[in-house]
Amino acid sequence: MLHDRFFIGNQWTKPATNAHFTIKNASTGETVGLTAEAGTADIDAAVTVARAAFDGGDWSGMAPAERARIMRRFAEELRKRAPQTAEAVSTQNGMPISISGAFEGDVAPNILDYYADLAEEMVLEDVRPSQFGTETFVQRLPVGVVAAIIPWNFPVNLSLVKLGPAMAAGCTMVIKPSPGTVLDSYVMAEAALAAGVPAGVLNWVPADREVGQYLIEHPGIDKVAFTGSTAAGRKIAARCGELLRPVTLELGGKSAAILLEDTDLKTFTQGIPTACLLNNGQTCYLGTRILAPKSRYDEIVDAVAGFVGALKVGDAMDPETHVGPLASEEHRARVERYIEIGKNEGRLVTGGRRPGASQGGWFVEPTVFADVDNTATIAREEIFGPVLSIIPYEGEEQAIEIANDSDFGLGGSVWSKDKAHAKAVAEKVQTGSIGLNGYVISVGSPFGGIKQSGIGREFGPEAMGAYQTYKSIFAMN
Repeated sequence: MLHDRFFIGNQWTKPATNAHFTIKNASTGETVGLTAEAGTADIDAAVTVARAAFDGGDWSGMAPAERARIMRRFAEELRKRAPQTAEAVSTQNGMPISISGAFEGDVAPNILDYYADLAEEMVLEDVRPSQFGTETFVQRLPVGVVAAIIPWNFPVNLSLVKLGPAMAAGCTMVIKPSPGTVLDSYVMAEAALAAGVPAGVLNWVPADREVGQYLIEHPGIDKVAFTGSTAAGRKIAARCGELLRPVTLELGGKSAAILLEDTDLKTFTQGIPTACLLNNGQTCYLGTRILAPKSRYDEIVDAVAGFVGALKVGDAMDPETHVGPLASEEHRARVERYIEIGKNEGRLVTGGRRPGASQGGWFVEPTVFADVDNTATIAREEIFGPVLSIIPYEGEEQAIEIANDSDFGLGGSVWSKDKAHAKAVAEKVQTGSIGLNGYVISVGSPFGGIKQSGIGREFGPEAMGAYQTYKSIFAMN
C-alpha cells in the first residue's frame, strides 16, 4: 500500500521531498504501507491554498445554508466509506473493529450533520442598541485559516470535531494527521472530493512534530486546534501566546470513577469497557482511577478484576475482541514502564503481562492494581493504556477530595442507584465533564477540560465560537 501524494487544493499533490512514514499493523507488527511525509515546503503549499480559498470568499462568504448542504454531502460520502475507515483505523492503532466501526465509521459523520444544522440556524449579524442612542451592528465572522493537529487514538472523530464547527463557520483548514494514523485521512480526503467541498477548504498534510510546529507558527495561520498530550499542548499554548494566536487545546486526563456505597456492581462492570477501558485504554477522559468505599472494597476489587481479566484480548480486526493491541511498539513500552512502577505502588490483581498469543503485535493484558494511594505515580500520571487503579476511600467527602486531587480535570463518573444523589456528588467534582452510571460524550454538549486537561471546548454549539470572530459596526448619526 503506497500513498505518495498529499491532498492540497483538491489535487493529489506530489511531495517536495522523498520522506515517508512506514505504516505498521498494530496487531501483527507487520509493515502494511508507506505514506508521504510532509516537509515545510508542503506546509507552505497547503497554507497558501487554504489562505487563497479563505480570502477569495468562495467558502467564507458562502451562505451558511449552502455550506450546510455541502457538509451533509461530505457526511454521506463518509458513511459510504465507513467500513474502509474502520479498517484503516483498526489496522493502524489497534482499536477493536467493533469500536472503530461504531465510533469512527458510523457515528463520526453525524458530527458534520450536527454542525450543518447549526450553520442553517446561524445568525451572521444582529443589531444592538448603543448607550448613545444609536445602533451597533454585531457581525459573526469566520476566524480564518485553521491549523488542526490530530492525534492517533480517534483520528476520524477528532478530525471532524474540528472540521464540523470550522466548516460551518466558514473557515478553511490545514489538517496534520498523526504519523501513527495516516491512512484514514486519505479516506476522508476522497470523501471530501466526492462531496464537492470547494478546493482549498480542506487540506491534509501528514507530518512529524517538527513540521507540525512549523505549521502552528506559520504566518498564514489564524487559529490552532490541537488534541494530544498535556506536554505538547503546553508548548503549543506557549507559542500561540507569543503569537497572540487563538488556540483550542483538548489534552490529557486522569479521571475518577467514584463508586458510591449503593453502587450496583453489575451496572458498573458492564460500564467498564466504555467508561474506563475504551479503545484499549487509549482514550483521554477514561476513569482509570476507580474510587471504592472501604466498606465494599474487597468486593469491588474482586468484581473489577474478574470482569477485566475475562475480557478477550486479540487481533483488532476480530469482531469478538474486547481489547486490542496498543498503537505502537514505543507506546507499549511506555505503558509497560508504568506497570512496572505500579508493582511497587500497589497490589497487582490481574494482567500486567503480554498475552502469550500476541503474534508480534503490541499487546498488553488489561491490568488492575488494588491498594493504590492517590499519591502513587500510576494514580497521578496519564498512562494511556489498559491500566486501572482502585483507590479506597472512607466517606463521600473523602471520595470527592481524592477525585479533585489531580492535575487534570477532563472526565469522570459517579455510580449509584440513586441518580439524584449521584448528580449531587458529580456537581462537586472539578472536571469539564462527568457521567452518571456511565460515560458517553454527546455531540450536542460541550466537551473539554480544566486544569492541565486543556483550554476551550469541542462539541456543542459552544465549539462554534472558537472558529468565529466578532466585529462591531457603530452606526453614528
